Amino acid sequence: MEIWQSFGKVLMGIGILITIIGGLVYLGGKIPGIGRLPGDIFIQRGNFTFYFPLATGILLSIILTVLANLFLRR
Repeated sequence: MEIWQSFGKVLMGIGILITIIGGLVYLGGKIPGIGRLPGDIFIQRGNFTFYFPLATGILLSIILTVLANLFLRR
């Protein structure tokens, strides 16, 4: 019986995490500056467009790492 309670907690945690990530993706385009930072690679030639958000990815990685360390420390 205890294993099912642990499994239920894990599923609820995953659900909350997916909800938070979905909200960030939804609101991400509305935050000014995010996605157009210096260091993001944007190439447009004719009908070809290539966009790689390098600096944005690094910044988000740093922020998420700091938040994870603050909330998940034991």
